[in-house]
Amino acid sequence: MGFTAALLTLVLDQATKLYTLFVYDLPVREPVELAPFVNLIVVWNRGISYGLFQQSSEVGRWGLIVISILAAIGLSFWIRRTTAKLLAVSLGLIVGGAIGNVIDRLAYGAVFDFIQIHVGTWSWYVFNVADAAIVAGVVGLLYDSFVLEGRRAK
Repeated sequence: MGFTAALLTLVLDQATKLYTLFVYDLPVREPVELAPFVNLIVVWNRGISYGLFQQSSEVGRWGLIVISILAAIGLSFWIRRTTAKLLAVSLGLIVGGAIGNVIDRLAYGAVFDFIQIHVGTWSWYVFNVADAAIVAGVVGLLYDSFVLEGRRAK
């Protein structure tokens, strides 16, 4: 189940990015209001989640690529070892999201984020499907760790 979640996440992430960039041509149309609190805009994120650790050099870019690949490999070994379904799916979401963002860094030099959540002029976050999957995966890991792990131990 974990590898299926990773593959579905990766395909959905790349499909939405490719469509939004090259078919819908968001760089020409932005900003596009989807709802009073959701816009489509173009942001090239050279850091990690929430724009942390912005990298302006090739060394930084490649460092993030290597770290992401190593994390995906490590989490893939964890997926193979677990029998817990939620844990496997959560890990798969993180792996698929990490690989999706690595593809962006390789292809464009930065991660393409395009979904903006905002209230009025205050923008909370600009993200993509990979980012959403990573956050959902972390939430699943926390739930598994603090709630389900104790139940499995009993």
